[in-house]
Parts: sequence; structure tokens; C-alpha cells
Amino acid sequence: MAAARFLIAGKVQGVFFRASTCERALDLGLSGRATNLPDGRVEVVAKGGATALDALEAWLHQGPPAARVERVERSAWDGPVNEGFVTG
Repeated sequence: MAAARFLIAGKVQGVFFRASTCERALDLGLSGRATNLPDGRVEVVAKGGATALDALEAWLHQGPPAARVERVERSAWDGPVNEGFVTG
């Protein structure tokens, strides 16, 4: 299992980005979390198979219909990842 951290910038708060990410991640069999950051970005930490992480990353570039994603940054993650997928 691999884990990754994604930082998503753009119009990504107040558009159901976290809830939609949670649904997509669970559909892909991933564990993790999606959190609003004070600077307007959303942080997503996810753990699972490499193919599922790649699929989540592709989805994050678009997000839900009301979102306007400007940038997605991906990095490796070696910190803790909760079971299931939560928003915070």
C-alpha cells in the first residue's frame, strides 16, 4: 500500500469538494481524509493501491461540478492515515 498527500488550489472550498472527494476515495477503496486549509486549499491524504491513488489524483484535477481546480500538488506521505475516509 502506498500513501500520498495532495494539495488542491483554486475554488475548492464551499463547493462540496471534501464530501465529493470522500465519495470518490471510498469508491476507489482508499483510506484517508480531506481537510480545508486556512489558505483556501484542500489537503487530501490517501492510502491504498497505486492505481487507485492515480485515479484519485486524476479526479482531483476536476473535482465536483462547482469547483474550479487551478493546481494539484502530489507528494509521498509517510504519516498516519486513518481507516475509512473522513472530512475535517
